[in-house]
Amino acid sequence: MVFDARQSYAKMCADVHFRTENVQIRTIRFPVGMEYASGIQMFAFLARKLDMISCKRMIKRLMDIRMRIGCVACVACWGMGMAAQPLPPTGGWGLDDVVLQACQSSPDALAARHTFRSAYWDYRSFRADYLPSLTLTSGPNLDRSINQITMEDGSVRFVEQNLLNTDLSLRVQQNVSWTGGTLSLESSLLRTDLLSDRTFSWKSVPVNIGYSQSLFGYNNLKWRRRIEPVRYEEAQRSYLETMELVAARAVDKFFALAMAQSNYATACQNFAHADTLYRFAQGRYQIGTTTENEMLQLEINRLNEETNRLNARIEMDECALDLRSYLGLHEGDTLPAIRMVTEVPDVMVEEGAALQWAHLHSPDILYMKRRKLEAESNVAQAKANAGLKADLYLRFGLTQTAENFSSTYRHPLDQQAVSIGITLPILDWGKGRGQVRVARSQQDLVETQVEQSRTDFDQNIRKLVGQFNLQGLRVRVAARTDSTALRRSEVARRLYVLGKSSVLDLNASIEEKDAARRNYLNALHTYWSLYYTLRSLTLYDFFEGRPLQVDYGQLVKD
Repeated sequence: MVFDARQSYAKMCADVHFRTENVQIRTIRFPVGMEYASGIQMFAFLARKLDMISCKRMIKRLMDIRMRIGCVACVACWGMGMAAQPLPPTGGWGLDDVVLQACQSSPDALAARHTFRSAYWDYRSFRADYLPSLTLTSGPNLDRSINQITMEDGSVRFVEQNLLNTDLSLRVQQNVSWTGGTLSLESSLLRTDLLSDRTFSWKSVPVNIGYSQSLFGYNNLKWRRRIEPVRYEEAQRSYLETMELVAARAVDKFFALAMAQSNYATACQNFAHADTLYRFAQGRYQIGTTTENEMLQLEINRLNEETNRLNARIEMDECALDLRSYLGLHEGDTLPAIRMVTEVPDVMVEEGAALQWAHLHSPDILYMKRRKLEAESNVAQAKANAGLKADLYLRFGLTQTAENFSSTYRHPLDQQAVSIGITLPILDWGKGRGQVRVARSQQDLVETQVEQSRTDFDQNIRKLVGQFNLQGLRVRVAARTDSTALRRSEVARRLYVLGKSSVLDLNASIEEKDAARRNYLNALHTYWSLYYTLRSLTLYDFFEGRPLQVDYGQLVKD
C-alpha cells in the first residue's frame, strides 16, 4: 500500500510515499505497529531510513519552509494526542456507587450494625425490667442420710431419713420505678415423700403477696429510667454518624484510586511523549541540528518517565486492592472502573442552620447529656451510701398442709411476715462524706468538660461550614487551572518541535500540567470529604434539604 501525504494521518498503515516541493523521496515500508506512532516518531523513523545526503536535503528544505510538510503535521498529530488526557474513565462506579457499596458491605459498616443491635437489645432488656415477669420453678430433691435429732427430753438421737421433696411454684414480679421497690405474687405446692415408710404429705401456698423496699437507699430504677433512653437514642444517632464516617473513608479511598489512575495515565502519556522526543532528538543529532547534551537530557527524561510509569502502576494496583478490600468485595467479584464526577453541586450551607441541626441530631450532644445524668446519679448513690439505710420487707399469704392433695387447699391458714433492717454508720472516719465530695467534684468536672466540649463542637461546625462553602470555589478554580495548564503544555511541546523553546521550558510545562491535575483531584477530594464530615456532625443532607433517616426496625431484622 502506498501513502499519499494528502491522506489522513490516522490511516497511515504500511508504506509511505513521501513528497516535498520538487523532491521525490523513495518509497519506505513501515514496520508493523508503526501506524499507531505519533508524527514525530514517524519523522524520526524516516530520518534513520533515508540516506544522509537525502536526509540533509530534506531537513534543510523543511527548515526553510517552517516544516510545512513534516513538522507541522507532526505537531498537529501530537496535539491530537495531547487533547485526550481525561480524568479516570467515564464508565463504571461513581462516587455515589462506591459510598453505597461501602455503607452496605464495608467492615466498618458491618461493625456499626452489630454495635447498634447490641445497644438495641440492651435497651430492650432495660425496658423488660419495668414490665411484669412470670417465672415457673420446680426442684425435685432426694435426701437419704442420717441426721442428728434432739428429743423432747434433751437427748440426741441419730435417725435415718429417706426423703423426696418435689416443689412447684409460679411467681409474678413487678418492679416499681418511682419507689425502687419490688412487688411479687407467688403460688407454690410442695410434696414430701417419706420413702422408708412409703407415706407422703402436701403443703400448699395458694397465694403469697410480698413487697421489698429500700427506704433511704439509692433508687437504681429511677436513674436508669432517665439515663437508658438517652443512651439508646445516642446509639441510634451514633449509627447514622458512623455511616457518614464510613462514607467519608470511602471517599478517601475512592480519590486515592482516582489519583493513582490519573497519575498512571499521565505517566504513560509523559513516557510516550518523552520517548517520541528522544527519538526525534536522535534523528536531529545524526543530521547535526541538535547537540549531544540536549539529546542526553531527553534520554534522561525518558528514563525518568519510564520509572514514574512503573511506580504509578504499582501505586494504582495497591489503591485498587485497598478499595476492593474496604468495599467488602469477595474473591470472585470484580472491581468496576471508577467514574469521576468533575462537577460539584453549587450549595451554600448556612452556619445557623448547621448549628441548629447539629444540636438537634448530633450524638455528641446526647453524649454530653448522658454524662451529666450519670454524674448526678453517682452523687445520689454516694449520698445514699453515706447515710441511714433501711430495708423493708412485707409478706402476706395463705398456707395449708394435708395428707392428700384434695385437702391441701381447704381452709387455708393465713401467714404474715414483716421485717425492717436498719443500718446507721456511726463511725466511718469520714469515708462516706469523702465519697460524696468526690462524686460532687466529678460532677463539677463533667459539667466543665461538657461546656468546653459544646464550645469546641460549635466552633468545629462553624469551621467546617466555612471550609465547605469555600471549597466549591476552590474546585472550580482548580478545574480552570487544570485546563489552562493542559493547553500550555500543548503549546510548549509545539514550540519545542518548531525550535522556539528549550527542553527546560518543556519540562516545566509538563510539571505544571501534572501538578494542576493533582491539585484538581485533591480539591475534589477535599470537597467531598468536608461534605460527608459535615453530614456526620449534623446528620442532615444539605443537598436534599432533609434530615438523615434509617429504618431501625429493619436494621435489627437484617
